[in-house]
Amino acid sequence: MTPAALHDHPALTPEEIDRRIAFHDDIEVMEVDFSGLHLLDSADVNAVYDRLEERIAETGEDLWFFMVNYSDSRIDPDAWFAFSRRGKTLNMAHSMGSVRFDASEATRRQIERDAKTEAFDPNLFADRDSALKRLAELPSRRLKKIVHTPTYTRADFEPRVTFDAATKIMNIDLSGLKLHHSRDVDDLIDYLQELIEASGRKWYFLINYNNCHIDPGAWVEWAKRGKELNLGGSLGTVRYEAGSETEADIRLRAETQGFRPNIRNTREEALERIAEMKAEAGP
Repeated sequence: MTPAALHDHPALTPEEIDRRIAFHDDIEVMEVDFSGLHLLDSADVNAVYDRLEERIAETGEDLWFFMVNYSDSRIDPDAWFAFSRRGKTLNMAHSMGSVRFDASEATRRQIERDAKTEAFDPNLFADRDSALKRLAELPSRRLKKIVHTPTYTRADFEPRVTFDAATKIMNIDLSGLKLHHSRDVDDLIDYLQELIEASGRKWYFLINYNNCHIDPGAWVEWAKRGKELNLGGSLGTVRYEAGSETEADIRLRAETQGFRPNIRNTREEALERIAEMKAEAGP
């Protein structure tokens, strides 16, 4: 694979990223080639991880071993926060084990620092053969069908959603809610979709994120299902009182997924933003 000369371009394209992704079905490995890659900022990082999530979804398999080639790659300081955060989310959602090889000294040091902070094994190796050997020692979890136990019932969600027909606002109260895994996400989004379909119209979404926590393993499903919900049922979405962690994740996704994060500090400010959106939309 020929390393791409990056940031002579406005953005990484899916085609460029696809050349760096290979799925080895016989050994259940997703191989990602970062060789020669220069990630300048969070926009580069988000383009890569958005595409990785899409490619994994296309395989129909949720779980893979990850193997990453870091030969002659460079991740600038402005990109490291996004790289670490998106990587953690992808690993929590889809990895049965991850190995990395041929990292530069600077990249190796940063990965090792992240590993200490986030409590994971960096599994750094000098070459591809050593990385493959380590993966062969790890147990596959595919034969063990993962069935998440539901955390919430429909009754838990019912008081969290109200409609105001006069203002065309759908109030979604996620305050104090913790989404542990994809099943929690699916149960919530399925319920919201049912309500929207029953109403027969689209709404402005006003979402209270106060003290809402979305575990890394739930974020991939939350981003995918949330995007579908917005496309199908939203006239515009405004979020408020999102904590720093949740706000960071929303803003990272917004960079490359074509939506405005519209995050406000208070409900009053969020309502003002909806009024602006209505004015922008016109009569």
